[in-house]
Amino acid sequence: MSREKTITLTINGRAEQASVPPHRTLLEALRDLGHVEVKCGCEKGDCGACAVQVDGLAMDSCLTLAWMVEGREITTIAGLGERDTPHPLQKAFTDGGGIQCGYCTPGMIMAAKSMIDRNPEPSEEDIRIGLSGNLCRCTGYTKIFEAVEEAAAEMRGAGGKS
Repeated sequence: MSREKTITLTINGRAEQASVPPHRTLLEALRDLGHVEVKCGCEKGDCGACAVQVDGLAMDSCLTLAWMVEGREITTIAGLGERDTPHPLQKAFTDGGGIQCGYCTPGMIMAAKSMIDRNPEPSEEDIRIGLSGNLCRCTGYTKIFEAVEEAAAEMRGAGGKS
C-alpha cells in the first residue's frame, strides 16, 4: 500500500510543501509544484535534462526520490539568475550560441555550475567530463564547452575572451 507523506522541499531558497507517495521522484514533485524549468527527458538518468543542484551538487532529479531531499537545498535553473541579471553561465550560453532548441540547457547549466563550483579553473577535458552526463541533440557541444569556459573565467573574475 502506497501512502502519501507531506514533505517540505526548499527550492530556490523557498520552502514548499508537497504530498508525495514513497515512489515519487524529485522530478515529478518539482514539476507538480510548478517548476517546469526542470525538464523531463529520458526519466532514467541518461540525458541530464532534469539536473538540479542538491546542496550544491548536480544530480538527475529523475533518479532521486523526493522524500530523500527533504531538508536539503534544491536549486533549479530558475534559482541562478534573473532576466535582468542572468548568472554568468546563463549569459555565456545565450551570448555564445550554446543554446539551440534549449531543452538540454537547464540541465547543462546546472551540471556546469556544480563542476565550476568544485573546480573554478576547469580544463577542456574537465568540462567534457563534467558535462558527460548531459546529452544535447542540437549543438555538437563545441559552443556549450566554449560557453562553460567563458563563464568559468567570468566567475573567477578573469573576464572572458575578447
